[in-house]
Amino acid sequence: MGIFTLPSLGSDMDAGTLVEWLIAPGDNVHRGDVVAVIETQKGAIEIECYEEGIVHALLVEPGTKMPVGASLAVLLEPGETAPDDTTVATPTAAAPILAADTPNAPPKPAMVPPPGTVAASPAARLRARELKLDLKEISGSFPGGAVVLADVNAAADRSAADTAKTASSMDEMRAAIAASMTRSKQTIPHFYLSHTIDVQPAMDWLQEHNKNVRPADRMLLGAMFVRAAVKAAEETPVLNGHYIDGAFQASSQVNAAFAVALRGGGLVAPALIDAHTMSLSRTMAGIRDLVTRARSGKLRSSEMTCGTITISGLGETGSEAMAGIIFPPQVALVCMGAPQLRPWLVNGEVVPRHVVTLTLSVDHRVSDGRLAAKFIAEFEQRITNPSSL
Repeated sequence: MGIFTLPSLGSDMDAGTLVEWLIAPGDNVHRGDVVAVIETQKGAIEIECYEEGIVHALLVEPGTKMPVGASLAVLLEPGETAPDDTTVATPTAAAPILAADTPNAPPKPAMVPPPGTVAASPAARLRARELKLDLKEISGSFPGGAVVLADVNAAADRSAADTAKTASSMDEMRAAIAASMTRSKQTIPHFYLSHTIDVQPAMDWLQEHNKNVRPADRMLLGAMFVRAAVKAAEETPVLNGHYIDGAFQASSQVNAAFAVALRGGGLVAPALIDAHTMSLSRTMAGIRDLVTRARSGKLRSSEMTCGTITISGLGETGSEAMAGIIFPPQVALVCMGAPQLRPWLVNGEVVPRHVVTLTLSVDHRVSDGRLAAKFIAEFEQRITNPSSL
């Protein structure tokens, strides 16, 4: 018998709320299967199973908040006898809502609106104007779907609750990020190397590439940065992995995490798993997919926890440099400033070129300036020769 528990999805997570079970008692599950959706400070995350077996019992109901490590489900091996004292927790059905047209509802006369207008009582219209609510967006409970005062007040309450929930979620996310970054700065001896790189060859290559492709297939400079960082990590394995229990564990994979700004604020850093096996076009497709799913709450737990190095950028416009804080247990973070047009020396002549400042944050427990400089040199060699990506 195995117990499936709530995994940690990062150093900034200490609890989560079960949103939905995607399995039921009797199901066969395998490693990597998505079995539940958990709400954390950073949004809804799809949890993957790290055990194999047959689901015997679900121990937690949706809506329950649990600490990391809490028991979620009981799994049995094929042929294993179930324990007698395990009870199956199943979601309780919501009580039916009494509707205006149900047999037990008191009869109400129909409310017929003038042609071209929403059916609503005078009090409802007045209240909706006061609250600046659109009657067309309010479901009416009166026979025929007419809107009454209670419907407007209920819509106002829902709107206020949604606003408060969003603000609360953002506050929780900010607090979680702050706590994680504080621990990182307190426990990881950071050092930083910065270098300004001529990215005109990359931008010229991008312009030429994007001329002849559909908008959906266009490449972004950020994908080239991720690809160059992946190649540099392959050549500098001491910066690619995790520092756990007082020792560095180099990774045979390069799982390139990258910062994604969420709508409304906050950020997450999901990883492109096995990014070292991807071409530049596959890297771009993977980034698009992760960004879309990050902003719609569809990330998987493995994507949030298996990153081996992180790349963060300021996009096409903005500040020219940024120094970041390492995401533990990783040991390096690559920060890219926005491209800047600067006078640059090329073949003995000063010409206008687009340049980018790279700042590498490194854990001094596992590396030094010489190895960090090797990473930057490899990154520069790749980004200035786009065909090598």
